[in-house]
Amino acid sequence: MALVRIALDGYRCFAQRQVIELHPITVVLGKNNAGKSALVRSPVVGETGIRTDSPAPLDIDALGEDFLESFTDLVYGNRPHGKIGIELAIENGPATTRLAATIQHIDEYDTQVVSSVALSSGASSTVLTWEPSEPPDQAAYTIADSGSRHEGIPVEFKGLLPSGLPTETLPHTLVEKVRTAVQSIRAGYPAIRYLGPFRDRPHRRYRLPARMPAELGVTGTHAAGILARDFARQNGLLLRRVNDELTQSLPGWEIGLIERGGMYSVMLTSKADSSVTVNLADAGTGVAQVLPLLVQRAIDNVTDPDGDVLEIIEQPELHLHPAAHAALADMYLSAQRSGLRFIIETHSETFLLRLRRRIAEGTSDPSTVAVYFVEQDNGAATVHRIAIDSNGNLDRWPEGVFSEDYEETQKLAEAQLAKGDPGAR
Repeated sequence: MALVRIALDGYRCFAQRQVIELHPITVVLGKNNAGKSALVRSPVVGETGIRTDSPAPLDIDALGEDFLESFTDLVYGNRPHGKIGIELAIENGPATTRLAATIQHIDEYDTQVVSSVALSSGASSTVLTWEPSEPPDQAAYTIADSGSRHEGIPVEFKGLLPSGLPTETLPHTLVEKVRTAVQSIRAGYPAIRYLGPFRDRPHRRYRLPARMPAELGVTGTHAAGILARDFARQNGLLLRRVNDELTQSLPGWEIGLIERGGMYSVMLTSKADSSVTVNLADAGTGVAQVLPLLVQRAIDNVTDPDGDVLEIIEQPELHLHPAAHAALADMYLSAQRSGLRFIIETHSETFLLRLRRRIAEGTSDPSTVAVYFVEQDNGAATVHRIAIDSNGNLDRWPEGVFSEDYEETQKLAEAQLAKGDPGAR
């Protein structure tokens, strides 16, 4: 199974319906404050409506205040009586199950209801439409299915999905049809990993975790602890894999750990002279920022992910020299496989160029990569797909994006010519 499509309507900075097709590597580009982060984080929000026992359409509390303060933060224009639309497509072999839900905010009750939800597979669709009432949590639904219509049906929800239909008033085939679609969506929605754009600053020393952390955390806070436990209990298996990747982005150096008094320090050591070591806390910011990415890749190389995973990374190139950006692109091309997909938000032209180069060289298929550009106009964001052919060519390119080098070179030459500098010719 795989989540292959997301559509959003009235969501955050997106006033109109936007659709993105998810490929093994989905790259999102755009200028600052265009809406890239809102787009790439949407699967995290969507997960709270799929994997939940909460009767609320979205379990906002599960996201934490740092991620989101209230539901209306998700509504375009923060409208108190606003609504958002979320659509998902789950592919399971030749079959595709689709969910299209609208969430309505009821400001008077400071609550939300699923005002409509459509569950479909192939040409068959079942639509549940809310019949407004007060209080809203006692509402009934009209259910339309294959020409039949059932009104005043009480429906229980868990998140975005109906969890209980009255079997005594509805046909058994309809109840089973909805139950099967719900199970397919829950089973097919991938586990979400999210790594934000600001990773934790390294500490000089770390305690050994009592148990291996289950995940890195949104700021990569557990990366050093994972390496410390690997070093102490697994003979540095992960550490060796991390250094294999580090060689590509930081040649000449390797990461190691030192134990002193039950505390562990992460160290960088020169391959040319092992006496030259530096604590990661004293090293360049870029190495500390990229460490969680390398640790996650090492974990996946040692142990296959359990089930489908969608990994979201914002600005993997943060604080790295451009020479290392291409190595990161190669790392993700090598990492993608069945059951593991990536959404990558980046400001790096070099990252995209390496992806295009590998496609042109024939080592990666064009279908591996999907590129989207997010731009704003009068406060509303729009998502545009940029197609890549087998030669690495793009079918379109937004004006003024990644054009800075050309423009600066042009202006430099103009200034030199104005001074009569022969080197400008």
